[in-house]
Amino acid sequence: MTGLSDSFQRPINYLRISVTDRCNLRCVYCMPVSGVCPLAHEDILRYEEINTVARAAAEMGIDKIRLTGGEPLVRAGLPDLVAMLADIGTINDISLTTNGTMLAKHAAELKKAGLNRVNVSLDSLEPEKFQAITRSDAGAG
Repeated sequence: MTGLSDSFQRPINYLRISVTDRCNLRCVYCMPVSGVCPLAHEDILRYEEINTVARAAAEMGIDKIRLTGGEPLVRAGLPDLVAMLADIGTINDISLTTNGTMLAKHAAELKKAGLNRVNVSLDSLEPEKFQAITRSDAGAG
């Protein structure tokens, strides 16, 4: 255990890493109609820098990592990051939170790289509601 705890004294053994601020959807609860100004590529952490942070956290007792975004699958080379994190001996769980629209394309490679679990955020199975929530027809129908 890390010895770290939250304000309710629950132990913290996980690290959530946002790998990008970009997304392929425009969900009403996340994205204003006018959009957001995306960060420049040089203003976000490189995978090697994320790996350095994850290794430092692992030394403090972190053993679970969740990759998030924006939509993490829009960032090129994500399986490379997963492989780096899977190479940290004390990390025993790597998970990904995604909207699922690009998952079929990347799932096998992510699994091979060492991804253990996927959490898919699913707003609706009804195409009309999905389109209204996401301002997109991606995945509808």
